[in-house]
Amino acid sequence: MEQVFIIGIDLAKNTFQVHGATKAGNRTFNKKVTRARLISFLTEIPNCIVAMEACASSHYWGRRVEALGHTIKLIPPAYVKPCVKRQKNDANDAEAIAEAASRPTMRFVAVKSVEKQASGMALRTRDLLIRQKTQTINALRGNLAEYGIIALCGTVYLNRLREAVNDPETELPDAVIANARILLDHIASLAGQIGQLEKDIREAAKQDERTRKLMSIPGIGPITAVALTALASDRQTFAKVEILQLGRV
Repeated sequence: MEQVFIIGIDLAKNTFQVHGATKAGNRTFNKKVTRARLISFLTEIPNCIVAMEACASSHYWGRRVEALGHTIKLIPPAYVKPCVKRQKNDANDAEAIAEAASRPTMRFVAVKSVEKQASGMALRTRDLLIRQKTQTINALRGNLAEYGIIALCGTVYLNRLREAVNDPETELPDAVIANARILLDHIASLAGQIGQLEKDIREAAKQDERTRKLMSIPGIGPITAVALTALASDRQTFAKVEILQLGRV
């Protein structure tokens, strides 16, 4: 068998489709490999280029495969689609990934470190909790409005609703008070979790040199700085980086 130059892997939960090709583009294999066998399978192959779509679990597998000595290429799915031949299936997808990665003008996604992914998860978790908190406040406001208790939009007016629910002379039915208190407790719990996440993010920002530099820019705080370092693409993926670097010489 000719030496494998590039391998395209169609990622999945349990069974991966793996396509190997030579430098000339000739196929050497295209087969299914189980999740448990993937690393041992790649260990047996001399170091080459391993390409995957930049999707769920790609950064995890990228780090593991990179540790074996292979060169990792993560490709945005939109750039793989034009290379799919005939009908879409796992075998054709794996071949398309390998073909797309072999193109000289292809742009790739940098493999994220564990720390970057953890920072990104913290930001997404905070965003989710904020949306849940807003949703719960709106539900409480809407329900109490049915009983004549009106509060303006915004968390600053939440105390108006809380006072109305806890007023000993309230005319609200007992069932409404009980349900409103459930919502108020949920809002307080979400607020505490959001506050803890923001505290952790601020502490993490202080420990990273890049985020400290970003925070020195007026208008950029810890949340934005962490978001830029965790979620923004690597600078080498931008087409104009080389031009900018030449301009500084």
